[in-house]
Amino acid sequence: MSLMAKLQKNTKIKQASILTESEFFGDLDVIPTAVPMLNVALSGAVDAGILPGILMIAGPSKHFKTCFSLMLAKAYTEKHPDAVILFYDSEFGSPQSYFENFGIDPAKVFHTPITDVEILKNDIMNQLENIERGDHIFIIIDSIGNLASKKEVDDAKEGKNVADMTRAKALKSLGRMITSHLTLKNIPLIAINHIYMTQEMFSKPVVSGGTGLYLSAHDVWILGRQQDKNEKTKIIEGYDFIINIDKSRYVKEKSKIPISITYENGIDPKSGLFDQALKGGFIKEVSKGYYNIGEDTTKRTRKDIEALPFLLDLCEDDEFKTFIRKSYQLGYSEELENQDE
Repeated sequence: MSLMAKLQKNTKIKQASILTESEFFGDLDVIPTAVPMLNVALSGAVDAGILPGILMIAGPSKHFKTCFSLMLAKAYTEKHPDAVILFYDSEFGSPQSYFENFGIDPAKVFHTPITDVEILKNDIMNQLENIERGDHIFIIIDSIGNLASKKEVDDAKEGKNVADMTRAKALKSLGRMITSHLTLKNIPLIAINHIYMTQEMFSKPVVSGGTGLYLSAHDVWILGRQQDKNEKTKIIEGYDFIINIDKSRYVKEKSKIPISITYENGIDPKSGLFDQALKGGFIKEVSKGYYNIGEDTTKRTRKDIEALPFLLDLCEDDEFKTFIRKSYQLGYSEELENQDE
């Protein structure tokens, strides 16, 4: 009997296997969205997408954090029509119409109100313990940032005004407990969070809740935005968001992914693709404000090119896919790709 066979015989863990045969690395449930640059923010590739584990979406108020989570939930339900969304709600700002607007059947959303971290921890662990690999569950917590600890609530009832040192520990415990279950059972979880600004001379955004859940998250996004105004009427028509990759296991940290959303048309599936095509040489600027596509010498404006199917078609091109992976994917390089040893 080989040493590997001995190890396999002796283990009491039924999911243990040789790494090359492990279902936990070779059989990941990857969920692409309809927005290529959103896929890049999730995985570093235009044709990949949502992966199992914790994605924390953080940002100031009114930065469409819930909307981003529902976009991802919609992509999951499109791939898995039998999927159920487990929605933990502490803010009660997402009525049934929110889900319907994103094409999500509210009858497939299991709404669970929560008031403190301990209630969330107890319920989510009970759910995860009874979910099996192959069950199609998408979890959203809206929001982690708004949850009090049980001690904080009890102190308020008793009239105590003392600092609460237990919340960060409870969130750290939550992260430790759920991370392995999510990966083992192929479950994505979106945790919406708040940010605060540091008190340095050049302040920077930091996600709230301490380092515990941050360390457990596979990915952490911090959202920024600017208004998209009509140049003539000066009316706000939408927002240009920047997904700042604060932490990722798949994407180079500090990457900035642009995503545009308008009130009239929703998310623009071509968001950010023009600039990437220009950067990669797939579009060439021939004079100020005019461009050529590939070998085509026809002069076009940016608006002309964005009106064509060219940018989305480009996402099917292997050369463009490789360019994006080299630009954004963590650990991707020609040296690693071409290394024989």
